[in-house]
Amino acid sequence: MPSETASPAALSTLRGLLPFLRPYRARVALAFVLLCLGSAAILVVPLAFRDLIDAGFGGVSAGGAAAREGAGLFGAQGLDGRFVALFGLAVFWAAAVAARYYTVSWIGERVTADLRSAVYARVLRQSPQYFETLQTGEVLSRLTGDTTLVQTVVGSSISLGLRSLFQFVGGMVMLAVTSVQLFGLIFGLMALLALPITLIGRRVHSLSREAQDRIADASALAGEILNAMPTVQAFSQEANEAARFAARAETGFATAVRRTRVRAALTGLIIAAVMGTIIFVLWIGARQVQAGALSVGELGAFVIYAALVAGGAGTLAEVWGDVMRAAGATGRLLELLRAEPVIRDVEVVEGAREDGGGGSRLPPLLQENPRRTPPVGAAAA
Repeated sequence: MPSETASPAALSTLRGLLPFLRPYRARVALAFVLLCLGSAAILVVPLAFRDLIDAGFGGVSAGGAAAREGAGLFGAQGLDGRFVALFGLAVFWAAAVAARYYTVSWIGERVTADLRSAVYARVLRQSPQYFETLQTGEVLSRLTGDTTLVQTVVGSSISLGLRSLFQFVGGMVMLAVTSVQLFGLIFGLMALLALPITLIGRRVHSLSREAQDRIADASALAGEILNAMPTVQAFSQEANEAARFAARAETGFATAVRRTRVRAALTGLIIAAVMGTIIFVLWIGARQVQAGALSVGELGAFVIYAALVAGGAGTLAEVWGDVMRAAGATGRLLELLRAEPVIRDVEVVEGAREDGGGGSRLPPLLQENPRRTPPVGAAAA
């Protein structure tokens, strides 16, 4: 596939999907509102557990006294009322998540259908010269495999990524509210992880693009051979062609394994580093509880927020890998969308049909169909 310009950066490539999202901006806004409501609900849950722990088990702790006096999240409600309120919060969170899932999935399916139609219509407008160098299997691979990757990201991964981002950022903020000292330790250790994560993420993007190219090569070879099966069978080349396809498939497998290995290393690095940081900070927090600087409920809330932060970080690592793969697929689809036909439609060519001497300047074929202009150099021919 010819490409006259270099592929832009990963996130810049995904901006090419904005024209397909713009007609559905109302649904996108609705999904964002539902996402915010669901994220806010899950961030309130640790506060509810803090008050429940202090009210039911806090005993003489400062947090338990405050909860019994009605200064907690549930006010002056009794223990039974607190559990009922917690269940109501869980129901609200479940409803927000279900509505968000439906809305985001609808957007993903709709954008994917529009993208497939746009790419196919653009390919049909190309000149015969274009199809001399373009392999049919490659186009089919982009219309199926690449658009499926885009659908996964638009209809699932981006939503999960934003939810995890809100969960991560909100959890960090609530950690700071619960204990500034412990938050400072977590924030400092997390900052050390930024550089290796960024470097490995770039490597995943390049390998994802390479893997999609190898899949397209195998599909293109299969399409070429299947279209010429009478010739292949006439020369008894079935075994040779099967070996050629197997070699292409093995090349794609090797590239996919390299991508998976790097992505697994990225996920393992993030999870191990985040969990190690949280365990270290919790050790410090346990010593503060023993010293009376924290209540049991506050430490419990801190543990839950730390788990939310760790879960958000792990999901972000997975989503980032999906985004890198989708960026490569989007770049390949945009190459088809941006391909310019050699023969273009023109609005008016009647003025070119007559010259000063009454003769015609157009070839006979174009005189019969003046809506098409010849490619460069055709007039000289």
